[in-house]
Amino acid sequence: MSLPPPLPPSLWASVTPPRPPSAALAGEVRADVAIVGAGFTGLSAALALAERGRKVVVLEAAVVGWGASGRNNGQVIPTMTGAEPDAMARLFGETGERFAQLVSDSAAGLFDLVRRQRIDCEAVQNGWFQPAHSPGRVRLSAARVEAWSRRGAPVSLLDAEETARLVGSRDWYGGMLNRSGGHINPLAFARGLAAAAEAAGAVIHEASPVDSLERTPAGWVLATGAGRVVADQVLLASNGYTDGFRPALSPSLARSLVPVLSWQMATEPQSDAVRASVLPGRQALSDTHGDLRFFRWDARGRLVTGGALIVPLNGADRLRRLVGDRFARMFPQMGVPRFEFVWNGRIGMTDDRMPRFHNPAEGLWTWVACNGRGVALSTALGRVFADALGGVPPAELPVPITPVRPYPFHAVARIVAPAMLAWYRFKDAREPA
Repeated sequence: MSLPPPLPPSLWASVTPPRPPSAALAGEVRADVAIVGAGFTGLSAALALAERGRKVVVLEAAVVGWGASGRNNGQVIPTMTGAEPDAMARLFGETGERFAQLVSDSAAGLFDLVRRQRIDCEAVQNGWFQPAHSPGRVRLSAARVEAWSRRGAPVSLLDAEETARLVGSRDWYGGMLNRSGGHINPLAFARGLAAAAEAAGAVIHEASPVDSLERTPAGWVLATGAGRVVADQVLLASNGYTDGFRPALSPSLARSLVPVLSWQMATEPQSDAVRASVLPGRQALSDTHGDLRFFRWDARGRLVTGGALIVPLNGADRLRRLVGDRFARMFPQMGVPRFEFVWNGRIGMTDDRMPRFHNPAEGLWTWVACNGRGVALSTALGRVFADALGGVPPAELPVPITPVRPYPFHAVARIVAPAMLAWYRFKDAREPA
């Protein structure tokens, strides 16, 4: 039997204690619910369903946390990138309002889950800060504070002086602080979720890519190279990697998002003086640039950040120079940092930066496109889909259920999407209308 692909090199793969491997699927098994994908959504749904007494089988093509769940920056952010809460409500009515509330509560829910399950994942809940990189963006921050405040979020607007003290730099003009956010070691969180789900009774099979998914009179049949699962219901939780191992698994779903390469980086451990002057409160930070500035400290004194490229050629070396020079300008006391780790992975994007939630057939549920804000949201969605699989009507769920709509000329969109970074940089240099 073939071995699963190893975890790609990253900070998290380097520092996270391993978990005992799960056996690949062999033979036929029966389940109440089959879940494809052992990332945050699949694992949190497996945990919730198993706790409710359902027989759950999780099929993972590689290993737990292999995809975006184990490779991201680890920032726990209770907002979306471009979809504002009032716009969600206008677009989807009461469901949109429930979705906005789900997003607002998502970070707190993740940290509550960490505490309840005693997951050792370097969890720090001391806030997420979105500093404004221009005076006009401060007005945007104020509008966001007002909108999220109406939904009970613990948010406040910081002025320029408060921002300088929080960040350790005068590159920003103010911004929104959400005290429910923070950061985690995402791979450790994924492995902790897997352990909790298994302890509750769920069964995880790694190295078990699903070749086909078919509805039959006996139930849903998920076939792998060495076995199959027959299940009453299915959660397809593969997101940006839906076509990563078996392109024929769900082509229409894979074409309903645009996968974009996201780069993450981590410095060597920094001195006490630097850690005391750069983001001294250790919040998570992602600013208002389209060409995003984002960073946070890890448990070993490394600054974990990242960047974006239009062309990935020689990407690691180019990002070391680009992001290193950026940090030297923002934080002269740091100088140009040395980056020990640079890694990347897919994130699912849509044109309106809203996720998509689907119930394409009876007993089949799925979602795609975290748009760069997947840690808190994808974890919260596990319980949402557990409710859906438990019989909660679609109209009562806190997510808008829509048909799967593949992008036309998807192959072209995949090529063109990284070039949007040039447009974001153009907009970054101008005040919003």
